[in-house]
Amino acid sequence: MATPFSRAIVIVMDSVGIGELPDAAEYGDQGSNTIGNIARRVPLQVPTLRSLGLARVAAIGGAPAPAEPKAAVGRMAEASAGKDSVTGHWEMMGIVLDRPFPVFPNGFSAEVIAAFARQTGRGVLGNRAASGTEIIDALGPEHMRTGSLIVYTSADSVFQIAAHEDIVPVPELYRACEIAYALVGEGLGVGRVIARPFVGTPGHFTRTTNRRDYALPPAGETLLDRVKAAALPVVAIGKIEDLFAGRGITRAIHTKSDDDGMDWVEREMETVECGLIFTNLVDFDTQYGHRNDIEGYAKNLERFDARLSAILPRLREDDLLIVTADHGNDPTTPSTDHAREYVPLIVAGRHVRVGADLGTRRTFADLGQTLADVLGVGRLAHGTSFLTEITA
Repeated sequence: MATPFSRAIVIVMDSVGIGELPDAAEYGDQGSNTIGNIARRVPLQVPTLRSLGLARVAAIGGAPAPAEPKAAVGRMAEASAGKDSVTGHWEMMGIVLDRPFPVFPNGFSAEVIAAFARQTGRGVLGNRAASGTEIIDALGPEHMRTGSLIVYTSADSVFQIAAHEDIVPVPELYRACEIAYALVGEGLGVGRVIARPFVGTPGHFTRTTNRRDYALPPAGETLLDRVKAAALPVVAIGKIEDLFAGRGITRAIHTKSDDDGMDWVEREMETVECGLIFTNLVDFDTQYGHRNDIEGYAKNLERFDARLSAILPRLREDDLLIVTADHGNDPTTPSTDHAREYVPLIVAGRHVRVGADLGTRRTFADLGQTLADVLGVGRLAHGTSFLTEITA
């Protein structure tokens, strides 16, 4: 169909969920409502998101939603099994998984750990489900004494390896991740191996920006594959390249922070003429959600709101902007893990029918199907396009 758009800008606020899904209890996530529960603790100053209509779908406190929001607004449910970033992003781009990636709440088998230690030539500490900052604080001193690698997992399908940059050089840590990827990614179907380098002294460890994710390649054709095959730009900002194992991407930019990510969005909007700019803002999740930092999460929402306000006036006539999330991570609950939640769907642009109610989408794949229509790359296997709902 004819479309007034030639460029799409998708911003994923990593973990900014807006309330538990009907099956949340199956995941132990009853009562999770990332943005709603934060707003009950901290008066959120998010005038831009409020003006776009976020209060229609999320309990953000303060004044009610404006009668005529400046965007089309809805929410999306995750159809895939699971609640991790890979699953969420894949589904946005057209892949719906019928079973979750395997998880290892009791750690990995002795055989896997022995093979990993043998192939890396280093011992292993940890091998349990844990918060990354906590296990680094607990085992960092012994790691520095012995040179053994800190291995841990979470409620997600991840094999994470932490090491001090002065003890294990970053290139060696990356090689260890490649070894782990062969063992647990290709071998067991684990969704991601993650390098977690850190620096500092006992009691004062901090993780660095040299994190790297080694993800399984997408289980089928994605929107990114289609857009790249159509010779259109696909610019991946943040951890997008990692989540898609580099597939379907024409330019990748890794970022140091959410502010850095938004800086790059602004830069790429100045130079990319058409196609897709796809951004993940991970600090919401890694810096605040996983650390149950309510105040920090609230301030990051406010910082993002200010950055978003600067982008809106710079949208071109043919731009489509979508702001969404990939799962929840409620910092007000005892858990430090992801939560099974609805995510917001905010769609803006000069040709978007403001105030359009997009309702509750049954799958994140509706986003990808809409973008397939927008960019003219053919139908994807999953999802229902809402293009006519936002342009009618």
